[in-house]
Amino acid sequence: MAVINTIGRRKSSVARIYLQEGKGEITVNKKSLTEFFPSEILRTIINQPIVTCGDQGKFDISVNVYGGGTTGQAEAIRLAIARALVEVDPEKRGLIKPEGFLTRDPRMVERKKYGRRKARRKFQFSKR
Repeated sequence: MAVINTIGRRKSSVARIYLQEGKGEITVNKKSLTEFFPSEILRTIINQPIVTCGDQGKFDISVNVYGGGTTGQAEAIRLAIARALVEVDPEKRGLIKPEGFLTRDPRMVERKKYGRRKARRKFQFSKR
């Protein structure tokens, strides 16, 4: 099996993954998964598509991720892994799609408008 390259995005985070057959090791920016994401919740988010397909321990995943915060990065990695698993075996799409792992979350930070303090916040109104 050749190396499969996919990309995942969430907010301002971008994750590029390289999936190949192996022992189930995940490295993020040349660090182990537990070192890069100390939070158990974020590691669970990343492993969701792998657990759903039942492919634990089958693939080595190397991730390059940048931008955004930790939650956005974890969800970007989840999307990239889900896309790669479908590319390996198109029949797994039926397992992954209903869980929502293939859906790109389009929500982004709203830009600041001129004449305002923030995106929607207006200056304090003074009646007198």
